[in-house]
Amino acid sequence: MTIEYATRYRRASRIPAEPGKPYFIEKGEGDRAHLFGDLVTVYAGGEQTGNMFNFFTCEGPKGDLIPAHLHSDTYEVFYVTQGAVRLFAEDTEGQQQEKLLTPGDFGFVPANCPHAYRMERHHSQIVGVAAGPGGTFERFFESLGAPTEQLGLPREPLVPEEEKFGTVPRRYDVRFLPGHRWRTRQP
Repeated sequence: MTIEYATRYRRASRIPAEPGKPYFIEKGEGDRAHLFGDLVTVYAGGEQTGNMFNFFTCEGPKGDLIPAHLHSDTYEVFYVTQGAVRLFAEDTEGQQQEKLLTPGDFGFVPANCPHAYRMERHHSQIVGVAAGPGGTFERFFESLGAPTEQLGLPREPLVPEEEKFGTVPRRYDVRFLPGHRWRTRQP
C-alpha cells in the first residue's frame, strides 16, 4: 500500500511534498500524467530532491516523433527498459545523430542540445532522469498533458493545442523547436 499526500500540485500524490523524508512507491504508483500517446509516471521530483534531479518513467505505444525541444539548464538521461526507442540528438555545434535504443541501452543529452524521441515498438518504456542548476521539469508533463489516476496509456493521444507549447519554457526549462528538421536517416 502506498500513502497519499496532498500537495500544492495535486489533491492526491503518492510522493511526499516535504524534502528530507525517505519514502517508497510501489510499481506504477507515482504521479501519473498522459501526454501525446504516453503515460509518464514521476517517482521523485524537485520537491523531494531540492530541485537537484527528477526520476520518472515514460511508456507508450509505437508512434510519432515527440517534438524537438531542448532544456537550457537541464541534462537528461534516457535508459530503455522495454521495447525500443529511437533517440535523436544534436550537439551545440549542430552535429546530429540518432540511435535505436533497446532494453539496457542508455542515452545522454546535455543542456542546450535539441533532442526528440520516438517509440519504435509497442509498449516501450524509458526510465528518465533530469538534473541541472535550473531545477527539474517533472511538472511539465501534467501541465502540458493531463494528470491521470489511470494506470494505462491514454485511450486517445493527448496532443496539446499549439499555443500551449509556448507557455512551457518560462516554467519548466522546456523549449519546443517548431520547424526543427532532423537530417539523420529517420527510417
